[in-house]
Amino acid sequence: MKLSLFGRLSMALFASLTLGLGMTACGGGTIGYMWVLGQQYNNIDGFKIDDYTGNLTQIINSPFSSNGVTPVSIAIKPGGRYVYVLNQGICPATGCGTKANTSAGIAVYSVGGDGTLTYQLTYQSQGYDSQWMQLDQTGSYLYVLDKYAPYLPVGNTQAPNTVGDGSITVFSIDSTTGRLTLVTNSTTQISSVNTPFWVVGPAPTMMKATNGCLFTLNSGNQSYTPYAISGSQLATVTTGTNSLGTINATSLTGSSAYVVVTDNQTAQGVTPSAPGRVFLFQVGGSCNLAVAQGGGGIQLNSTTATPNPVYSLLDSTGKYIYILNSGNPSTLPTSPNSSISAFSINSTNAALQPLAGSPYTVGSGPVCIAEDPTNQYMYVSNYNDGTVTGKLLDPTTGILSTLPRGSTFQGVGHAGCLAISGSVN
Repeated sequence: MKLSLFGRLSMALFASLTLGLGMTACGGGTIGYMWVLGQQYNNIDGFKIDDYTGNLTQIINSPFSSNGVTPVSIAIKPGGRYVYVLNQGICPATGCGTKANTSAGIAVYSVGGDGTLTYQLTYQSQGYDSQWMQLDQTGSYLYVLDKYAPYLPVGNTQAPNTVGDGSITVFSIDSTTGRLTLVTNSTTQISSVNTPFWVVGPAPTMMKATNGCLFTLNSGNQSYTPYAISGSQLATVTTGTNSLGTINATSLTGSSAYVVVTDNQTAQGVTPSAPGRVFLFQVGGSCNLAVAQGGGGIQLNSTTATPNPVYSLLDSTGKYIYILNSGNPSTLPTSPNSSISAFSINSTNAALQPLAGSPYTVGSGPVCIAEDPTNQYMYVSNYNDGTVTGKLLDPTTGILSTLPRGSTFQGVGHAGCLAISGSVN
């Protein structure tokens, strides 16, 4: 069939619009972008998320360099224009905590309209051996959590960090360029100079900003350090740290209503009859956490007697909790027992009820889980096999199921955490 000039022009215009909108004949358009950290080759894998199927397709020129070594955390500024990647680096020859790791830092990227990342600059945290990164709820400040504070304030002098406490470095974010500016602690002075960090408990591993508070998970003494967020400053609300009541806390997350902590008892030698638990807290005055009525030390359901919980997520409605279980460490690197334990939260007494079909299967060694911006899909990055597992989310029940056209997507080697953004604006 021979098309008229008008017909040929119309088809060309349609094809051009299809490409510009990220649409295909089989899909419903791109609803967001996903970036997955790869620790084997120090890179960032980028994917487009298809609206109709939830399928992932790789962004052009992906993977991108992390511009450092051992990327461990990723954050996206609201609006999706800037991505921040925290490279942990390598401990110096004198040992971790003695000085800054080599090839470490916060790499800043601008995001193109098609999801491509362009490296801008790298900034350095003030502490040593960085563990985690978190934006405040306005997207105006970036918090970096370090396992070791560089030194501790004692009166008006500097003292070596002999107690193993960690620290938080705060950066303000330029809304136009995405660049970072170091913020100093106006309430703590050493030799008449404001300290450019805030001290937290020993061996911190993770933190979460919620309800105007910033909480750190301190693995050194199974505690949390609370700070109240006040503009660019973190305000001390308690002396020392507060106990979590855990044996081996592995993750901390939160929403407007709750803070969730996972506890891997097995790693501390507890019998398999009590292999893993989840704690549900409510945020009280002065950023203190109180165990919710039905949320104290609830046993996890899993496909194995050793779930080994490592990460958790509260969905966008705050009604459901999803907990990643990496399975029995003795079966790594091909553990078939990795899963997601999922619960609904009773709005009356905060009791947890397992969702139908839970636990759900994922790839080997899950690390992070995230919900897409349209609340249709969940995605899990899997360290051992370097894959991303996609799940269809029923927002009315919280139940997860397989995607209609396959749920496993090959990613980068040793997949670390992931982050998802909607359209770039």
